[in-house]
Amino acid sequence: MSDVQNALKRSVQTEKNAMNYYQIAAKHMKDEGAIKTFELLAREEREHAKQFFDGYDGDDMPTFEEFINAPPENESDWLSDLEKAIASGLNERKAMELALEKEKKLEESLREMAAKVEDPAVAAIFEANAKSTHNHYVIIESEYARLMGMVHETDIDTFVRE
Repeated sequence: MSDVQNALKRSVQTEKNAMNYYQIAAKHMKDEGAIKTFELLAREEREHAKQFFDGYDGDDMPTFEEFINAPPENESDWLSDLEKAIASGLNERKAMELALEKEKKLEESLREMAAKVEDPAVAAIFEANAKSTHNHYVIIESEYARLMGMVHETDIDTFVRE
């Protein structure tokens, strides 16, 4: 199997791990905004997994639906770190901080892969997902600011003028 196909297969799993992270974390949240944010991100991670799955040429995976609905892979960094956070008292702040860290690392990894891949169609999949992952970071950052009572970016001009 080529390095590109291996990267696609790993990316399908990584996106599923991220989806499972957001699904599980949402169940531990009390704040309705945090719940909605994590549910949205879980749906988007599912879409990312599908994009990578569709680019994968191997025949060693089940159907997408079977794969995506399989139990979470608890050995993944996404889920093992979440389990540790749950054990130490997961709250919205911890879940958001961990998600910010994970999304930042994932974006960097996706951009590196996009730059390495010679096939323009496959590189486009990695680049599109890197952009979407960056948007996830921005969404989480905004929700984190709201939860922490920080000035929202849309209010900055008002506070600067006063």
